[in-house]
Amino acid sequence: MTVRLNAFAVTLAQLNPTMGDIEGNAAKVRAARAQAAADGADLVLFPELFIAGYPPEDLVQKPAFQAACRAAIESLARETADGGPAMLVGTPWVEDGRLYNACALLEGGRIAGLRFKCNLPNYGVFDEKRLFARGPAAGPMTVRGVRIGVPICEDIWLEESEDYENVVETLAETGAEIILVPNGSPYARDKNDVRLSVAVARVTESCLPLVYLNQVGGQDELVFDGASFALNSDLSLAAQLPAFEESITTLRFTRNGDDWRCTGPIAAQPEGDHADYAACVLGLRDYVAKNGFPGVLLGISGGIDSALCAAIAVDALGADQVHGVMLPYRYTAASSIADAGELAGHLGIRYEVLPIAEAVTGFETILSGIFKNLPPDITEENLQARTRGTLLMAISNKTGLMVVTTGNKSEMSVGYATLYGDMNGGFNPIKDIYKTQVFRLAALRNSWKPEGALGPAGEVIPPDIITRPPTAELRENQTDQDSLPPYDVLDAILERLVEREEPLDRIIAAGFDRETVTRIDHLLNVAEYKRRQAAPGVKVTARNFGRDRRYPITNRFRDRGEPLPAPDETLVSRGSKASIDAFEG
Repeated sequence: MTVRLNAFAVTLAQLNPTMGDIEGNAAKVRAARAQAAADGADLVLFPELFIAGYPPEDLVQKPAFQAACRAAIESLARETADGGPAMLVGTPWVEDGRLYNACALLEGGRIAGLRFKCNLPNYGVFDEKRLFARGPAAGPMTVRGVRIGVPICEDIWLEESEDYENVVETLAETGAEIILVPNGSPYARDKNDVRLSVAVARVTESCLPLVYLNQVGGQDELVFDGASFALNSDLSLAAQLPAFEESITTLRFTRNGDDWRCTGPIAAQPEGDHADYAACVLGLRDYVAKNGFPGVLLGISGGIDSALCAAIAVDALGADQVHGVMLPYRYTAASSIADAGELAGHLGIRYEVLPIAEAVTGFETILSGIFKNLPPDITEENLQARTRGTLLMAISNKTGLMVVTTGNKSEMSVGYATLYGDMNGGFNPIKDIYKTQVFRLAALRNSWKPEGALGPAGEVIPPDIITRPPTAELRENQTDQDSLPPYDVLDAILERLVEREEPLDRIIAAGFDRETVTRIDHLLNVAEYKRRQAAPGVKVTARNFGRDRRYPITNRFRDRGEPLPAPDETLVSRGSKASIDAFEG
């Protein structure tokens, strides 16, 4: 006879795994289970593919990696013979020669159940259809007498497509009482609202309470913000975990008839620019720590981009792990040198000034024969940037510090950057931040810092850096606006070109100057080769360069800004369409 429980406790392990550190991730599982046992929990839920790290990309195809993950799961399963909480742990799993994105139920000293991800995402940053086999839509698993439905991440992100199964609907129809969803959902601005709307739709369809557990931490360009939550069957918010930090939190469900209700803490969530800044801090912190760097090095120019990156670096790592270097030349303004020094003083970082005139002159002397009778041009400007890049990389080689590169998304979009110069570096925390937002984040940081930031409170970026017109200082009286339209105009056009993929005629019709739009589109296209060689950087927008927006370098197609031709449906016969449909079906 099945005992009908009236109380059920689930511990959410919103944790930060390290890719490929199977032993370390298993140790986190054990520590979370010990805490859950102390809380009197019945079950501990871990994020998607937690034992491996997410997303594992092609690493997951290595047989040795698959075997190591399975061995860790089997070891953890044996430990549940102690009668403590059961566990749901995400892991790669090979079954009948096919690789699945799985969640394993560990209870009573064994692997008591497996659920395989059914709906495999294959858009944006996701590439799961080439890695995993599609699992069947399965029913619930019973834990301590409670029937638990376990859709995995994309299994609740339904689309109107024959390729998608309504996994939650299947679970509800087969007797699930509570839905627990392990996720690996990367951060993007306003993503929480999207997740909540998806969860609301699933609860509305199933009339079941739903727990959405997300991982936290940085993995290369991706940042996972956690921000896990639970909804009751009446759509009320039952619990909300903090964003951008680890949390082990036990939620308590009580039965009321056939309905389970959950209670738990509700943490405030950062939004907008606050959340973007916190994502940049976490992304840099984990990239440095997980790759074993002792700290970071960056060129501080007295400009706003390097100032913001320096503040992010100190917030992420602490002042003792950040080394700033000012590399002035004849065009560097005295105010830039003064502002750079003031910034370094506010942040408390190690700071040095290394004039580059002698090195630049040396290069010019070496090249004088080849350049004879050729007029000076941008080559000499780039030589300054490349001299700085060479010196920063030399210091990096000698000290082991990773160079932080400081170009923003506006510059990366139009190629306003020098290969092997200011683009040198191992990681870029503001790679996905447009210039107009750089200004906002710098002002924001002077009045606020995120929870857990290691930098000082108060004004850290000198106001002159924020208010002075941006300049690369590669020639006399140079400003960015000599080469580019005002940043508010540039960024508005880029947002339409990059994030929305709008045709040029629509952008022009919205009121933007035709010549400016076509020029920016041209620069965006021809700078692809530079972006391919750029350092990785934190993704904060819905469409970053590299993982989301992947364009060919060799590409002759150009949008000419003319109205798009309407398709001529008279040229396609009904029989042709039917035969295609029949073949695909």
